[in-house]
Amino acid sequence: MELVAAAAEGLHVPAAVDLVAIVIGALTGGLLAAREGFAVSGVLLLAVSTGLGGGLIRDVLLASGPPVALTDPAYLPTVAITAAVTFWFSGVLSRFNRLLVGLDAVTLGFFTVIGAQKAQLAGLPSASVVFIGTLTAVGGAVIRDVLLAQRADIVQPGPYNAVAALLGATSLTVLAGPLGLPPLPVAAVVIVLVAGLRVLSVERGWEAPVAVDLAERARARRQQRATRARRRRRRS
Repeated sequence: MELVAAAAEGLHVPAAVDLVAIVIGALTGGLLAAREGFAVSGVLLLAVSTGLGGGLIRDVLLASGPPVALTDPAYLPTVAITAAVTFWFSGVLSRFNRLLVGLDAVTLGFFTVIGAQKAQLAGLPSASVVFIGTLTAVGGAVIRDVLLAQRADIVQPGPYNAVAALLGATSLTVLAGPLGLPPLPVAAVVIVLVAGLRVLSVERGWEAPVAVDLAERARARRQQRATRARRRRRRS
C-alpha cells in the first residue's frame, strides 16, 4: 500500500490533459445526440453526461469534497462550447469518423489513468483503484445510455470498452504499485494499451467475451464423443 501511495504522489495528470479528455468525451456524446435529432437541451445533456459523468461518479465515491467538474471554472463552459460545436457542425464532424474513434480510444485511456491516479492518491487498496479507474473511463457512457433508454454498451458483446479500461487500470495498479516503476512512463504505457485495445477491437471486430455455461459445454462434448464412439463401433 505504501508503494502505491508513493508512486501516486508523482503521477499528476495536467489539468489541460484532463480538459482535452473531457472535450473528446463531450464531443462523442454531443454527436450522438445530434444524429438522433435531439433538441439543443438533449445535445447539451448528452455532452455533459459523456464528458463529465465518469468524473462526477468518481469524485462522489471518493468523497473528497465537491466534484472537480463543479469547482473548476473551466469544465462546464468547455463542455457547453463543445456541445454547441456538435449542435451546429455535426455533419462536418461526422466525416472524421476514424479520427473520432482514435480520439475516443485515447480519451478512454486518459480517463482510466486519471481515475486510477486519484484513487491511489486517496490511499485506496489496489482492487478499489482498479474499480475507480474503470468506472471513471466508462461511467459517462453508462449515464449516456441510461438517458437514451437503451442497454448500456459496456454490458453487450462488442468492441472493447470496459474490458480495455479494466486491463489498463489493473496494469497501472501493478506497475506503479508492487513493481514501483516511474509513474509517468507507466501512465503513458497504460494510455497506449487502453487506446490500442479499443482501436484494434473496432478495426478487427473483436468482441468482449460473453457468459459461458461450462457444465453445459462439457455435457455437449461428452455427448459428441459418445456419438462418435457409437459410429466407430457400428463401422467396425
